[in-house]
Amino acid sequence: MSSKNVSIERTGHTALITIDRPKALNALNRETMDELEAAFRAVSEDEAIRGVILTGAGRAFVAGADVSEIATYSAIESKAFAHRGQEIFAGIESLAKPVIAAVNGFALGGGCELALSCHMRVASEKAVFGLPEVTLGIMPGYGGTQRLPRIVGRGIATEIAVTGRKVPAEEAARIGLANKVVPHDELIEECEKILAQVYAVSPLAVGYVLDAIHHGLPMSLEEGCAYEAGLFGLACGSEDGAEGMGAFLEKRKATFQGK
Repeated sequence: MSSKNVSIERTGHTALITIDRPKALNALNRETMDELEAAFRAVSEDEAIRGVILTGAGRAFVAGADVSEIATYSAIESKAFAHRGQEIFAGIESLAKPVIAAVNGFALGGGCELALSCHMRVASEKAVFGLPEVTLGIMPGYGGTQRLPRIVGRGIATEIAVTGRKVPAEEAARIGLANKVVPHDELIEECEKILAQVYAVSPLAVGYVLDAIHHGLPMSLEEGCAYEAGLFGLACGSEDGAEGMGAFLEKRKATFQGK
């Protein structure tokens, strides 16, 4: 994929997607958002890719949306801008392959919202999260007010969003915003270790788990459990299900085909 601000590096089953606008701290302008969407479409369609690591070049993951663009928009244009970003981030969230945000530095505003749309967040000790939009007289528009409360709880999310304060890596891990904090130089390696564990199990089952979490969370508990039961039935009736359970009973290592 030819791209100015977003690169894809494929190693084995893993795609490393890097947002590369370091002079702008990887701020998300229209061009970068289009390239990000294209990158995730490419890995979604690539059957060899089973997991994604998303990170930023330089000292930022993504420091926010590009304010120089937003400042020129009317209210109607701003709404369309928000819908466009939400659509792209929803595509990441609904991907049937695990996406880990390797948060290497500033993840602020749209950058924090991008990290929230990933399935997991591993933070460098240098990572800083936050939704500082209110300090600019605006508010989050890429799903921050919706995803953050679902991840850390309503009270903590509200406090972070209405004060615009920055959340350091250790606090992010403590409140559940980050899965874990690791030394900066070990960030990508730690993400690769997580994906290695994922690759050892059934890709079909992994996809069903991601599907159940993504679609089940907005439902009531009863509806979510019913949705889960349907996917459980599909998993048990699959070739991978037969192989995995058969291997367990026969005390051998399973060989999964993703079918």
